[in-house]
Amino acid sequence: MDVSEAIATRRSVRAFLDTAVPEAVLHRVIARAARAPSGGNLQPWRIYVLTGAPLTGLKARMRKRLATDPSPDPCEYAIYPENLWEPYRTRRYRVGEMMYALLGISREQREARIARFRANYDFFGAPVGLFCYIDRRMGPPQWSDLGMYLQNVMLLLREEGLDSCPQESWSTYNRVVADVLSPPPELMLFCGMAIGFADATAPVSRLSAERMAPDEFATFLGFNTP
Repeated sequence: MDVSEAIATRRSVRAFLDTAVPEAVLHRVIARAARAPSGGNLQPWRIYVLTGAPLTGLKARMRKRLATDPSPDPCEYAIYPENLWEPYRTRRYRVGEMMYALLGISREQREARIARFRANYDFFGAPVGLFCYIDRRMGPPQWSDLGMYLQNVMLLLREEGLDSCPQESWSTYNRVVADVLSPPPELMLFCGMAIGFADATAPVSRLSAERMAPDEFATFLGFNTP
């Protein structure tokens, strides 16, 4: 698989098989992804990878939390800007409506939508969960470095025949995650990531989020147009 194919086939998968992922594959991906660029070579990412009993234990904690007190933990960063404006608001809600349509869940089926959202905290059935932390003293440039590292992870997973789903939703229950991982206090949870083999038979696996055409976001200057 070349880079173009990995990019074209990478999707945020929301239904996984319970097929185990070899530990050697995960070690290889995590190590190779660290070739991502970072300003001043700070390499600010801190990664935790869970499977087996630790992952099962975290999922059990989350099920209990959601059943007894679903209110989020104090948020350490805003996932979206307040009062999201156009065209970003439409893009955000459009992909959500596409997903619920594939699942056959209407806008009026509030309980079904809540149940579906809570599937985030089961990693959509994936057998591996990854968490990405950053030192809370770091700034926006270092946060962008996390994105480059995580993109490397997701593309390398595709090279290995695996799929993934990055999940900022885990940041809303950062204390639950910390109870399991016991990260140093200076670390802040950025996101989780579900990793495994996609369940191609699940309706939600047909979701393909729309992308803008280049002329909507890119400007080319100084080129000779043929």
